[in-house]
Amino acid sequence: MDVAEFDGWLSGIAALTPPQRRRAWQALALFEASDCDAIEIGPPLGMNMAGSGAPAAPCQPPTFAPSPVAPPVNRLGVDIVSELGQRRVDSIGCPHCESSDVVRWGKASALPRYRCKSCQRTFNALTKTPLSGLRMKDKWPEQAQAMIDCVSIAEAAKRCDVDYTTAFRWRHRFLASLAGDKPQALSGIVEGDETFILESFKGKRSGMPRKARKRGGTSAKRGLSAEQIPVLVARDRQGATTDAVLPKLNRVSISAALGGIVTSANEFCCDGGAAIVAFARKAGIPTHILPMPGKPNPQAPDFHINNVNAYHGRLKEWLRPFHGVATKNLPNYLGWRRTLEALGQKVTPEDFIFGAIGFGPYQRSTQ
Repeated sequence: MDVAEFDGWLSGIAALTPPQRRRAWQALALFEASDCDAIEIGPPLGMNMAGSGAPAAPCQPPTFAPSPVAPPVNRLGVDIVSELGQRRVDSIGCPHCESSDVVRWGKASALPRYRCKSCQRTFNALTKTPLSGLRMKDKWPEQAQAMIDCVSIAEAAKRCDVDYTTAFRWRHRFLASLAGDKPQALSGIVEGDETFILESFKGKRSGMPRKARKRGGTSAKRGLSAEQIPVLVARDRQGATTDAVLPKLNRVSISAALGGIVTSANEFCCDGGAAIVAFARKAGIPTHILPMPGKPNPQAPDFHINNVNAYHGRLKEWLRPFHGVATKNLPNYLGWRRTLEALGQKVTPEDFIFGAIGFGPYQRSTQ
């Protein structure tokens, strides 16, 4: 089989019916299990037999046998998205009116469609999600695994066999929902502190307010300056974490980020910064100021901010291989890191895709 015939065969896989797929796999299995001479002396599985001089035999490779790997990947990827989408529909019902009275309504773009009996509108499982309209669903599990592995966009594009720009678009579409996946409230002792990340215009081609840096670069000034973007992190002792990129380090910005999440029911530990203390006092939150974060008071050893400072360290070390993150995309990366921490070491591509369609670890706990 030449290259053109092989490509033509591959393009027809999607049109096969389930019985036809089973017959194809049966033929492959029979061929691989056969011990006839053609397998022993013939070329490797999938190579063209033309011109070899070997007589045709029942055990000769069928013309559709080259790559037994591609069909399962296609089927698995679409099936994963369909299954996760069905869970979303079962949970929220119609994305237009939130009615649970929906029925199956055919199929399109490899996904089932549904019809709402209340508003009469049709939809699929990805309607009104950031992944709506994205193609090549068979490659989404590999994209999700690339994000779990935290590889570069170039490496993700290579793994998924897509263009670099497609991999970049997929990354931020997958992160759009996760950026807003935060706990509605923190419990018990809460640690809060800010850290600073260098401002970046990565990806901007014109209108730069300063000379471009190379591979992240360094600040023009030592210490804190306008080039440093404040990022607030609050974390309870169960590991629940919320964060926010602050427009300014003041009480109003911190109140917008933590209002209703950290309340008077908490014991709030901070380092004594004027803005964060002003927020806590204004909200009537019991506050413990730690002048030496690494050395809690022996009379109150539970009150410290070591956990949130450790989270800052992990966050910055994790960001380092990206060689600078565009400030406009920083909330997405914060959501990415927050999700990986919440899901833990056993995170799967299915978990990540489910989060991308609106069911991140914190959203699941409230649905």
